[in-house]
Amino acid sequence: MKVTATVITFNEEHNIAAALESLAWADEIIVVDRESTDRTVELARQFTDRVFVREWQGYSAQKNFAADQAQNEWIFSLDADERVSPELAAEIATLKQAPDPPAGGFEMARLTFYLGRWIRHSGWYPDRKLRLYDRRRGRWRGDYVHEALEVDGPIERLSGNILHYTVRSASEHHARLDRYTTLAAAQERADGKHASLVSLVLSPVWAFLRSYVLKLGFLDGIQGLAIARFAAHYAFLKNLKLWETSRDDKREV
Repeated sequence: MKVTATVITFNEEHNIAAALESLAWADEIIVVDRESTDRTVELARQFTDRVFVREWQGYSAQKNFAADQAQNEWIFSLDADERVSPELAAEIATLKQAPDPPAGGFEMARLTFYLGRWIRHSGWYPDRKLRLYDRRRGRWRGDYVHEALEVDGPIERLSGNILHYTVRSASEHHARLDRYTTLAAAQERADGKHASLVSLVLSPVWAFLRSYVLKLGFLDGIQGLAIARFAAHYAFLKNLKLWETSRDDKREV
């Protein structure tokens, strides 16, 4: 069993070296870059000569393109702000020595480092991700945001973690919310969904209570409070943008 690791990037010079170092166990590394304006491509080429610069086509399209370039059938997809933990790397290395598995893919937990702390509650852990898969039986789906990997076949679970080094500050988290809520609202609009006064009022409340109370976010300290508060703001902003686009469509008619 040989594995190609794939990473899609855009202006990730502060992350890319550590991400690729954690993939030293892979038989091949492919990086697909979205025309970065920093040193991402230069740094990536220090680890692999399989670096492609490609106009942005969306998360799923970029990841599927990366998988299509692979010399191996098994793909491990890693985001640039993630690392493969030593435990997970050792587990995959052992898996590679066995015969080709019957599973279509393998999922693993993702542990996030946020504002100086590893988050083990708040709905952020175990946050299982399907990342190791047979490309003959799996493709990425989703046009806007929250892309998902669909695999034909059984899914098995690995015990090691992906380490996620998310936003580096509250300001970065706030800025990212604006971008992602725009994409999420566009996805819901494309799916034929609409926002209402009820969703604008209740969805932020539910998002906060779910993260802070039901998912035990209060055990994550101030970081848990911040996560719950941002979750509420995300829910409100996404629904507000969805309502806004629906209103604009009516005006055009």
